[in-house]
Amino acid sequence: MRKIFIVLLFSLCTLSLKQTYAQSYRKLTDSALHVMWAAKDTTGYRKSLNLYEEAFKAYPQNVDESALYKSAVLSGELKEIDKSFGYLERLLALNNEKNNTWRSITGKFAKEEYKNLLTDQRWPLLVKRAETLKTIFFNDLAQAQAEFQENNWKNLKLAEIKDGKTLYKRIRSFNQFKPKSKQNYSIKFKVKDSLYTSYYVSLPPKYNPEKSYAVLFFLHGAVQGNSLSEFQNADILQGWNRFYTKYATLNDVIMVYPKASRQYNWMMPNDGFFMIPAMLKELKQSVNVDDDKVFITGHSNGATGSFSYLMKQRSPFAGFYGFNTRPVVRTGGTFILNIKNRSFFNVSTDQDYYFPPEGNDSLNVIMKSLKADYQDHRYNGFPHWFPQFDESEAVYPLIFKDIKARSRMPFRKQIYWECDDINYGKADWLHVTALDTNQKAANWHKTINFNIHRLLAYNKANELVAKDTLLSAFNFPRKSGVVKGYYSSNTFRIETSRVGALKIFISPEMVDMDKPVWVYVNGKLKAKYKPLYNRDFIIRNFNENYDRKASWADELLINVN
Repeated sequence: MRKIFIVLLFSLCTLSLKQTYAQSYRKLTDSALHVMWAAKDTTGYRKSLNLYEEAFKAYPQNVDESALYKSAVLSGELKEIDKSFGYLERLLALNNEKNNTWRSITGKFAKEEYKNLLTDQRWPLLVKRAETLKTIFFNDLAQAQAEFQENNWKNLKLAEIKDGKTLYKRIRSFNQFKPKSKQNYSIKFKVKDSLYTSYYVSLPPKYNPEKSYAVLFFLHGAVQGNSLSEFQNADILQGWNRFYTKYATLNDVIMVYPKASRQYNWMMPNDGFFMIPAMLKELKQSVNVDDDKVFITGHSNGATGSFSYLMKQRSPFAGFYGFNTRPVVRTGGTFILNIKNRSFFNVSTDQDYYFPPEGNDSLNVIMKSLKADYQDHRYNGFPHWFPQFDESEAVYPLIFKDIKARSRMPFRKQIYWECDDINYGKADWLHVTALDTNQKAANWHKTINFNIHRLLAYNKANELVAKDTLLSAFNFPRKSGVVKGYYSSNTFRIETSRVGALKIFISPEMVDMDKPVWVYVNGKLKAKYKPLYNRDFIIRNFNENYDRKASWADELLINVN
C-alpha cells in the first residue's frame, strides 16, 4: 500500500510539474509573440527570437508548431539562414494529422516571410518535401471524408414505395447507420460553385451507429478576420474549445466546428446563413443524429450567430447558447418573442465591450416579463474573451446538463413566429410564405425594444472605460408579419398580422389523419381539408432536411385575404 501511495504521489507531482511547465512555456511564447507584433525593426525581432529560444531551452518537451514557425520567420528576417532552416526542419519533423506543418512552407505568404532563404539551395528541396506532405495529407483527408459520408440511405428506396403512409413510417423508423473508423473528421463543404469551406466533426469516443446522439454546433467569433478553409485539424478541439471537448466526451455529444469568413458566416450578410442547416443535413446523412437534440453555441460573433438562428431559423434546433453574446439580428429585425417554444442560455461578463452588462440586465428583465426560457449567467471580473480563462469551465457542466434535459418539440400545440423576410418564415408546423406589409398591424403585434445608456470600450492606454450613450438595442429596417397558431382536435386556429399567405404542415402526431382538418384564420373558416399521406410532398420535404422526427405527411396552403 505504501509503495502504491508513493507511486501515486509521484505521478501527481509529475502531472503538476507538466502543467506548470506548460503554463510557463506559454507565458514565454505569448510574450515573444507580443514583442514580435510590436517590433519596428530588427532589435524587436531579436528580442522576440531570444524569448522563443529561452522557452525552447527551458521547456523542450513543450516545443510546438506555432513557436517553431515564428522562430523560423524571425531567424530569416535576421538573416541567420542556417538557424532558420534548422527551425523549418524541426517544423516538418512535427508534421502529422494534427500538426499540418507543411502549411508554413507552402502557404501564400511563404515567399515573403522567407525571402532571405529563397536563393539558398536548401529552399527548393524543403518546398518539395512540404508539397509531398501536403499531397499525402489531402489524399488522406479525401479518403476519410468518403468513409465518413458513406451511408445506407439508398436502402430506403423511397422512389419504389408507392404508399404514402408506408413511406412516412419507413423514414421515421430508419436506423441503418454505418460505423466510423475514426473519432475526428474534417469535412470539405461546398459554399457555392468552386468555393469551399469546412466543418470539423468530433464524435464520442465510443460512437455506436445504432444509437442516436445529441449534436452541438460551435460557431467561432471574429468572422470579419477569418477566411474560409477547406480543412481543419484537431487543434480546434483545444485552446478556447478545450472544455467543449472535455464535456462533450463526458456526455456523448457530437461536436461540430464550422469555418466562416467575412462574407460567408452566421451573422451578416445573409450569404452564409444557410451553411449551418446545410451542414446539419449532410451530418444527418452520415451519422446517427437525434433530430430533437441539435443545438447551437458560440462565442462573440458566433454567439450572435446562435442568437440569430433562434430569431430567424429555429426549426432544426432544440436550444441555443452563447458566450459574450451581442443579442441582435444584424440583417433585419430582432423579434425576441420568437424565443417562444425554444430557449437561450447566455453567458455574460461585467467587463465586456461587445455588449454591456446593463444591456444584458435589461434584456433579462424583458425576457422574464415574457416568461421566456432565457438564462443569463453573469461572471464578474472577466473581459470579452472569457472562454480563454480556466474559470470559464464552471459554465460547461451547466450547458451540457441543459442539453441532456432539453429536446425539440416540433409538434407543440402553440406557435408564435415573426419575420420580415419570408426566407426565414418557417417555424415548426407554420410557414409564412407571403407578407402583406401594406396592412395595418394587429393590435397585439407589438415591437419590443430597449435603450442602452452605457457602453464599455478600450481607450488608447488599453484601459476599459465606460462611455455614456443612447442607442436602441435592436434595429427594425423593414415591416414584419406575425402569425400565431394553435391546434386541437383537428382544428387549427390562426391569427395573423401583415401576413398574406401561409402553410400549415400536417403530421399524424398532431391530427387524426382519418378525419378532416378545419382551419380558421382570424376567426374565419378558410379550409376544411381531408389530410393525406402525400407521397410526393413527404419525399420532397425529407430530401430538404433529412429530419426523421419532424417528418410531415402533408401541407396546406392558406391565402389569408
